[in-house]
Parts: sequence; structure tokens; C-alpha cells
Amino acid sequence: MIRLFRSKIYIAIALMVTALTTGVLGYHFLSDLSWIDAVYMTVITITTVGFTEVGPMSPETKVFTIFLIIASVFIFAFAISVITEYILSRNSLDLLKKKKVKNKISTLSNHVIICGFGRNGNQAAQRLKAYNMPYVVVEKDREVIEKYGDTVLFVEGDANEDQVLNTAGIDRAQYIITTLPDDAANLFVVLSARQLNKKLNIISRASKITSQKKLKLAGADQVIMPDKIGGDHMASLVVMPDLISFMDELSVEGGDTTNLEEVAIEDFSEQGECNSLRDLDLRRKTGCTIIGYIAPDGKYTINPEADMPLQPKSKVIVLGRPEQIHKLNEMFHI
Repeated sequence: MIRLFRSKIYIAIALMVTALTTGVLGYHFLSDLSWIDAVYMTVITITTVGFTEVGPMSPETKVFTIFLIIASVFIFAFAISVITEYILSRNSLDLLKKKKVKNKISTLSNHVIICGFGRNGNQAAQRLKAYNMPYVVVEKDREVIEKYGDTVLFVEGDANEDQVLNTAGIDRAQYIITTLPDDAANLFVVLSARQLNKKLNIISRASKITSQKKLKLAGADQVIMPDKIGGDHMASLVVMPDLISFMDELSVEGGDTTNLEEVAIEDFSEQGECNSLRDLDLRRKTGCTIIGYIAPDGKYTINPEADMPLQPKSKVIVLGRPEQIHKLNEMFHI
């Protein structure tokens, strides 16, 4: 619909230019006026302002003026109607789009809120999309929203404002990821988010080492420094290149390249009584290897023993080839 209105605007502009050009050429050749006088006569004629003519007019020029006035009145009326219709329809479409997005957000729960849609925010959104996790992006840059608005749920506004976070459904959200480039802005978002939802898991970006402690004190559960991670990764490629290259081959993005999977113990309940890792017998059933165990209190055990007892609400981390991970997901309906 917007394209249709734009095409009408182009037509209106073309008609106005045609009327102006016709008037200038007509007055120049019919009345032998100079180019500047012809432009002056054309402007005062098509705008109907009624100023005095620059000189005597011949009968032919008067007839030409009559038709130019009539044509210009219709052309300008058409142009004004098209522009008005375009503005009103644009506002109406924006309102309908915002209402549609608001309705979608109101149905979400346990979703993720991403504050900022720069490089880090965009990458986080792509990863969440790969796992089919619902998310909402808070962004104040209108150009970014218009560029990605067809595929991403956006809330337009400043993430530091409580009303904007409430619109994003922070009271029902499970995580919030703040990726703003300024540490002070991230700090304010963390403070507001923690105040609005005490149970929220908050992950914040930091640019400076001195900001990590402040963000933790403000309520962030995890603080990530992308520059530090990138530097550590590059240095590790020098110290132990083969190991890091192997780790880079591991994928957790889902689809046909997944090598790692995190599985809750409750997902194995349909397979019978599972009191220990040995009872799961994942190696024989799927080919996957258990490389980690996460206790309910969040404690990690790397390469756990087969006789390790399993507790409710705990998780295991398994490693396998993509086809083995796929078999695991199919067998246990993960």
C-alpha cells in the first residue's frame, strides 16, 4: 500500500513539473517574454496569487493562461490529496503495526528481552532464533527498526525507561540481555530491570573491566566483555591452536550441525527409573557422551563418574556428532 501511495506522489510531482515547464515555455514563446519573466508569470498563474502581469497579453496568451490555471488547479488538488492520504495512511499503518506487535508481546512469557540491536544484540537474536526461543528487542533507532521490523519484534524507546521495559513484558520475561555500547546505560538498565522483576536473569555487556563489579552490584547475574573474549580467543589460537580450532568446530546452534546439547533429567523420566548416569546409558542408546553434570544448585561437574547420582531439576551436557544429537532428541522428545 505504501508503494502505491509513493507511485501516486511521483505522478503528482511529474504533473506539477509538467505544468511548470509548459507554462514557462508557453509564456516565453507566445508572449516573447524573457525566461525569468516567463517563470514569474507561470508561478503567479499556477498558484493563483493574482499579481500583476509583466506586460500586455495577446488573445492567444490569455487563452493559454485560462487553460493553465484550470489544469494547475486540478493538478495541485490531486497532489495535495495524494500527500494527505499518504501521511494519514502511513500513520494508520504505523499504529496498526505497533498494536499488532504489542498484542504479540502480550502473549509471551518466559521470553528474552534484548536491549540494543547492534552487533552483539543482533548476534544474540540470531542465536535465540536458532533455538526457537521467543525474544523482544528494545531499540530507539528508528532506522534499525524499519530495517529489521518485518522479522523481529521491536519495542521502540529507551531501555532505561521503566515504561518501555514494561511494554516489552519484563514482568513475564525470564532473561534480559543488555548490549548497549555505553556501560553507564547498561548499568541503568540492570538497575531498572532488577527493580521491576526480582527473579529475572540479567546478562549485561561491559566495555571496561572496572564496570564489571558495578554491574554485578547493580543486579546483573552475568557480565560479558566481548573485547576480552575476543582477545583471549586470539591469544589461545597462538598458544594451543589445534585445541581452539577443535572447540570452534563444536556447534550449539541447532539444526544439522549441533554437537553439544543440554538436557534436563526430567526429559529422561519416560525411559524408566534413572538414579545415576549409568542408568541413562546414553552412549549405547544414542552414541552421545555425557561430558558434564549441572546440579540443581548450579554446581558444574566436568566428566562425571558413571555412578554419580542424579538429582531432580539437574541437567547433563552431552557431546556427539550431529546425527547422534538428532537421535537423542528424537528418542527422548527433547
